[in-house]
Amino acid sequence: MAAAAVAPGQLEIERVPCLSDNYSWLLHEPQQGVTAVVDPAEVAPVVAALEAKGWRLTHILNTHHHWDHVGGNEELKKRYGVTVVGPRADAARIPGIDVQLGDGDRYQLGAAELECYDTPGHTRGHITYHFPASKALFPGDTLFSLGCGRLFEGTPAQMWASLSKLAPLPGDTRVYCAHEYTESNAKFAAHVDGDNEDLQRMREQIAAKRARGEPTVPSLLGDERKCNPFLRPDSPAIRAALGVPADASNDEAFGAIRSAKDSFR
Repeated sequence: MAAAAVAPGQLEIERVPCLSDNYSWLLHEPQQGVTAVVDPAEVAPVVAALEAKGWRLTHILNTHHHWDHVGGNEELKKRYGVTVVGPRADAARIPGIDVQLGDGDRYQLGAAELECYDTPGHTRGHITYHFPASKALFPGDTLFSLGCGRLFEGTPAQMWASLSKLAPLPGDTRVYCAHEYTESNAKFAAHVDGDNEDLQRMREQIAAKRARGEPTVPSLLGDERKCNPFLRPDSPAIRAALGVPADASNDEAFGAIRSAKDSFR
């Protein structure tokens, strides 16, 4: 059976498992034959996925500088002559960067347009890519399914501000995050928000997928808004579970959630 046609400006998206729990993503815009990889952790899986689809790589989209997101940059650029796109705020740490993007910038990937958001917190120069026509969000390590990235270089206030840019996007937006952390994230989410019926249902679905050896990513942003504790620092139940005062700011509550997750076993 022939594959369904992709509407103009929309992307074909392929998951590329890398390392132990990373996901890189191939984005193919068929009208102009443009293909990008988001955060290539390593080379061999990306090349194999490209060859299996018959696509030629033209772009790399990096969300941040960590080695498990840029590890394939230089070899892939040498092999394919690609354009490397990454965060302006951290350009010095992105190998081979050609195009620097920041908050509010737009960029054409063939006929597909992306919107860029500055989303610091995990690192100081992290960005997120949003393709509205494809209902696709690539938040790197800013937003995970039922989680968020550790604060290696930023503050709770920065990360909450970053997540607050992403949370209002349409609920049917698919969240193509960079790691398969969902099952462990669900355990923590249930620890701080155990009476959340939406979370209970989502956790059951996650467990069933993992039992079958299936990925849990992408998730839907609408589900994340209901179930992800890092998008819900205003929740009275979560605040009560962590001893956060009712009159504390969302920045403070978010910081308490992140700190609790950092020490959760």
